[in-house]
Amino acid sequence: MLPRACPGCGQQLGRETGLCVRCCAGLRPHLERHSVLTPDITPHLVTLGRYDAVLRRSVRALKFSGVRDLAGPLGLALAQGVPAGWQVRAVVPVPLHPRRERERGYNQAELLARSIAAELQVPCLPLLSRTRYTAAQSRRHAAQRQHLTGAFQVTRAVPPGTLLLVDDVLTTGYTLQACRDALLDAGVSPANLKYAVVAR
Repeated sequence: MLPRACPGCGQQLGRETGLCVRCCAGLRPHLERHSVLTPDITPHLVTLGRYDAVLRRSVRALKFSGVRDLAGPLGLALAQGVPAGWQVRAVVPVPLHPRRERERGYNQAELLARSIAAELQVPCLPLLSRTRYTAAQSRRHAAQRQHLTGAFQVTRAVPPGTLLLVDDVLTTGYTLQACRDALLDAGVSPANLKYAVVAR
């Protein structure tokens, strides 16, 4: 088996999985302060930073190159940024459409959510399903992304308490907002919704 390079910096990995020690040490979660695009989400959002450099390379390796073990260190870092005061009761991944999940072989948001849930010692619950197949969000114009309205639905009983909704990247926020709307329609209180993304 050929030595594997760290997706973040290119350094050869030893016993580490996912990212090298140096890149893992650079993962610093924080709460976002403000965004005109997602005013209802941003104050309740934990992220590792901007979608560039190490985070961009890591997300792309997880999402497009099948480097699934990246979900471990990324999810762990996000979990460490979740305030205890949120009192999260379950972690909910943003779903892929079944067709895209078959093509990729996995849902990267669910891998991240499982990692976060394990660290927080709460269940990972796939409460949402994607009802419409849409083009990859990274390839869509911002105005087109608004067509995600109604693209998600809740398919399982929603537990009481705070839910942490997880995705890999937040760009315009339309995906998280559409998932949020589906959960609100299912009776979840806005105060019981929190969010986590690797990068934005």
